[in-house]
Amino acid sequence: MSTSSLDRLPLRERKKLKTRRAIQEHALRLFAAHGYDATTVEQIAEAAEISPSTFFRYFPTKEDVVVTDEYDPLMEAMYRERAADEDPVEGLREMFQTALGEMIVGPDRDRLLARVKLIQSVPALRARAWDIQQQGSHGILIELLSERLGRDRNDFQVQLFVGALIGMISTISYYWADGDGAEDLGELFRRGFDLLQAGFPLAAQEG
Repeated sequence: MSTSSLDRLPLRERKKLKTRRAIQEHALRLFAAHGYDATTVEQIAEAAEISPSTFFRYFPTKEDVVVTDEYDPLMEAMYRERAADEDPVEGLREMFQTALGEMIVGPDRDRLLARVKLIQSVPALRARAWDIQQQGSHGILIELLSERLGRDRNDFQVQLFVGALIGMISTISYYWADGDGAEDLGELFRRGFDLLQAGFPLAAQEG
């Protein structure tokens, strides 16, 4: 993640993020070496040189050390920085492209790939990822869009659009991970937004 992305967060949040990411990196390394189920919170805490109680201050459950990331507040800040009269959907497209360009590079890309692969392979992680997504990204996107459009949070169209967008994000992430991250994630999101804005037209393949 670039310095410009981190600068959007308050100093206290940046310090917490640094510790949280250090714990997560140790956890991912242990999961890769020994497997998710065989790795305990105590082993992660020992590797990170913290106590188990400190681990739980940053991650409420073992699943959270995989599914939790810092992208939601950063992308929310990016969207709020955009012009108020911009088309809301086009603003989301540009926000995602900017976020991916700043955040999913180098070690961050490898970390995301490892996390998505774990979520795909461990049922408990898939369930927890769904819960976190509903508590985080889903609510944030509804809030941002309803504010920009001057609509109620419970507006049917806002709810339906955000549901489609969340589904697109999840599908692209898993598709990308299935290919071991070989495809350009930014390009996949560009194609996804093209389809979303076009209403997901489908036609039989020629030939």
